[in-house]
Amino acid sequence: MNIHESAEDYLEAILILRERQGMVRSIDVVHQLALTKPSVSVAMKRFRENGYIEMDGDGYITLLPPGEEIAQRIYGRHKLLTQFLICLGVGEAAAAADACKMEHDLSEETFSQITAFVQEHSGQP
Repeated sequence: MNIHESAEDYLEAILILRERQGMVRSIDVVHQLALTKPSVSVAMKRFRENGYIEMDGDGYITLLPPGEEIAQRIYGRHKLLTQFLICLGVGEAAAAADACKMEHDLSEETFSQITAFVQEHSGQP
């Protein structure tokens, strides 16, 4: 399964919801991403079939290692890009929204340079 931007958004949303509330169901993803139940249902079916998630009998979603890796990578990019934009003086809400758009498309080279910049200017290792 090729992972496209929308698939990355789904996996990232599952990770964020898990961090926020512990357990995640499809309806939580519907609300988080403001999507329809059928579209989320189709996506979850594809993720299950391709080994990115599993769902238990009660409908709770667990990220499997391939899904976890993608979700962690995208969410890590999101957090760092948000921090970078805030360092530039962008307001927190706009920074988070813009980071969401940028997180999928930046080259590794550009992202590495932004990471170095943020670490240098925020005192983080």
